[in-house]
Amino acid sequence: MTTQTTIGGNGAAVSEQLLDTMNGTNKSTGTRAGSNTLAGNSPADLQDTFLQLLMAQMKNQDPTNPMDSSQMTSQIAQINTVTGIGQLNASLASLSTQLTAGQQTQAAALKQSVVLTPGNAMAVADGKATPVGVQLASDATSVKIEIRNSAGQIVKTLDLGNLKAGTVPVAWTPIDDAGNPLPDGNYTITSSATIGGKTGVPTTLTAAQVLGVVRQADGTAGLVLSNGSTIGLNGVAAIL
Repeated sequence: MTTQTTIGGNGAAVSEQLLDTMNGTNKSTGTRAGSNTLAGNSPADLQDTFLQLLMAQMKNQDPTNPMDSSQMTSQIAQINTVTGIGQLNASLASLSTQLTAGQQTQAAALKQSVVLTPGNAMAVADGKATPVGVQLASDATSVKIEIRNSAGQIVKTLDLGNLKAGTVPVAWTPIDDAGNPLPDGNYTITSSATIGGKTGVPTTLTAAQVLGVVRQADGTAGLVLSNGSTIGLNGVAAIL
C-alpha cells in the first residue's frame, strides 16, 4: 500500500515512494535504494529523482510562503555538478582504456629493438661490447664510466668530459686502458661526475634487446628484455 506525505502549508500529498527513493531507503523492506527497483544510483537516476521531488515541492508549495528561488537554483546547480562529475569519471575511464591500448601497440613496435635501460651489467663477446650510457638530471662535468671485470678490477675508464642533462649513449671498443682487447665475459659499470660543484653519481645505462611484450599487473605494457628483466615503457632511456 502506497502512503502519502504532505509537503507545503496546503497539506498536499506526495508519494512516500518518491521520498524513500530520494532518501535512499525502502521502508517496506528496510533496505537501501540499491535493492529498490524505483531508482538506481547513477548520476542520471539521482538527477531524475531530484527533479521529481523538486517539481512536487513546487506544485505543493504554500502560496503565502513560496520556495526561495535562490535555494532552488542552488539545488539545481548541485545536482548538475554531481551529474558532471559522473560524466567526467566515465570519460576519464574511457581515456585510460584508450591510453593503455595505445601503450600496448607502441610497445609491440619495439620488439627486436635494442634499448638502453637503467642497469650496470654488460658483456663482451666476439670482440664486441654491449653499448652503455649515462643519464643525467642536470649538466655535469668530468663524467666518467668505469668498467670492471668479474674480479672487480677496473679494466677500462671512459672519460666523457662535460655533458648536458639528459641521456647519453656510449658505443666503445672493448679494449682495456693499455690498449689490449678485453676477453669475452661479463662486466659491470659504475659512473661518477661533478654536478653543481659536488661529486655525483649519474644513472648508468646498459643495452638489451626487446624479446617480447607482456601485460603487467597494473595493466600497462612491459618489455621482456634479453638480460632477463621486464621493464615498463617509462623505463626506456633510449632506443638504439
